[in-house]
Amino acid sequence: MTATLNSATNIIAYYRVSTAGQGESGLGLDAQREYVRIAAESNGWTIVAEFEDTASGTIPPTERIHCKAALAACKEHSATLVVAKLDRLSRDVEVIAGMVKRVPFKVATMPHADSLQLHLYAAMAQQERDFIAQRTKAALASLKARAEAGDKDAQAKVARRDAGRAIAHSKGTGAAIAAAQTLADVNAETLRDAIQSGMFAGVTTLLGMAQYLNTKGVRTARGGEFAAMTVKRTIDRLGLTFP
Repeated sequence: MTATLNSATNIIAYYRVSTAGQGESGLGLDAQREYVRIAAESNGWTIVAEFEDTASGTIPPTERIHCKAALAACKEHSATLVVAKLDRLSRDVEVIAGMVKRVPFKVATMPHADSLQLHLYAAMAQQERDFIAQRTKAALASLKARAEAGDKDAQAKVARRDAGRAIAHSKGTGAAIAAAQTLADVNAETLRDAIQSGMFAGVTTLLGMAQYLNTKGVRTARGGEFAAMTVKRTIDRLGLTFP
């Protein structure tokens, strides 16, 4: 079980970034350190050591060089492992369940969550990721089918997606822009049916569509509510117009 932290508790901070570029630039690391620092000050924790890895989240924590060192340090100092966010350890609910049994740990962004709450949070996050993956796969299939049927707009998006994938292994701003455009196309496609349903229901304004989508429980790619400008960008990307 995860230990209860109180005043003067020793903690081992563990940070993770996914790419060498992030590790070299410090992108993400500064934010993680700040989360842990604030949590430590607020809860009276003492940071006795810090470790960081540059590794994919798909690699189990026990197979990452510096995470293994952090776990060893926890035993050596009778300390609690602390990460900025739960996904810095893993996005896999089974892995999180195993970590709960292996070492007492806390998450800086929810410092009072116990082991059961962390397990449930991981399970819900994984379920949401699975849902998004299924929705994205369906949207891509729909886009491909429309392209094969002769839809010029869909063909252009497929071509842009293929171009983005072709340069995915290269680094630089061009690759990042292509990847972002591809993701925006895919996210827009997941909203096509909902937006068209609103149009069929008589919605004729951007604000009205935003309200319609929010009422139906539809969320943006980031999980937020729609605003008129968000709807405009999506409709423009889909090539739709109000009747």
